[in-house]
Amino acid sequence: MVQIISGKEIGEEIRKDLTLEVESFKKETGITPGLAVVLVGENPASLVYVGQKEKACEQVGIISRKYALPENASQDEVLNLVDQLNNDSEIHGILVQLPLPVHLNESEILNRVSPQKDVDGFHPVNVGKLLLGEETFVPCTPQGIIELLERTGVEIKGKEAVVVGRSNIVGKPVAILLLQRHATVTICHTRTRDLAFHTKRAEILVVAAGKPHLIKGDMIKEGVVVIDVGVNRVNGKLVGDVDFESAKEVASAITPVPGGVGPMTVTMLLKNTLRAAKSLAQT
Repeated sequence: MVQIISGKEIGEEIRKDLTLEVESFKKETGITPGLAVVLVGENPASLVYVGQKEKACEQVGIISRKYALPENASQDEVLNLVDQLNNDSEIHGILVQLPLPVHLNESEILNRVSPQKDVDGFHPVNVGKLLLGEETFVPCTPQGIIELLERTGVEIKGKEAVVVGRSNIVGKPVAILLLQRHATVTICHTRTRDLAFHTKRAEILVVAAGKPHLIKGDMIKEGVVVIDVGVNRVNGKLVGDVDFESAKEVASAITPVPGGVGPMTVTMLLKNTLRAAKSLAQT
């Protein structure tokens, strides 16, 4: 019988612990962790995500402030806002909601965020530290994936792990995290020849390709643990990058879409914000 890995349930468990941690931190220091969310424009999906983050912050006792700029905001306006937030002692974490409007230079804006407040883990300093295995902010989705595996009791050490997708936000960092936990890691992408050859070898399969139902049940091996990062809207319904129905007949454990990786991403953002507040309180 396949195990459905519920990110919703595991995320709720972690949030209960975080609520107690935040309360304890407030009592000890008199500081309430603060997260600033920078939103440029009115992308419908971004508005939904920002709403979810605000609700989650409220749930655990973190202050959430939304800074909304119009779609036509200039590069300088966004950079000036980031500078203000870098210097705001009540803000411990800064999140720039992606995607940004096309006229803006995304990397320049992300690089402007102070590495000490970079709760998304996208700043080159934090990416470098991750690669070197040093303590740093880990991008939220990859961090959530590792939590899902570990809290489900999946042994990572020595396993064949295959990651489908090589984005800077999910594919590359999750491959590094798996490698740090002693998995043997293969990264597949759009230029990979014979994708099924690689996915059939996986004991742990992470799919973050952004293509609905890319991985079918006949492309995986018996007993694999499948983590589906994809969120695609098909005929008004949210589906993953894995064909859930055929894959669950073969896998030993699998994440659903929705309710799998998504809730963990938001939970890890809360965890990173508390960590930033603790770190900045010591300086």
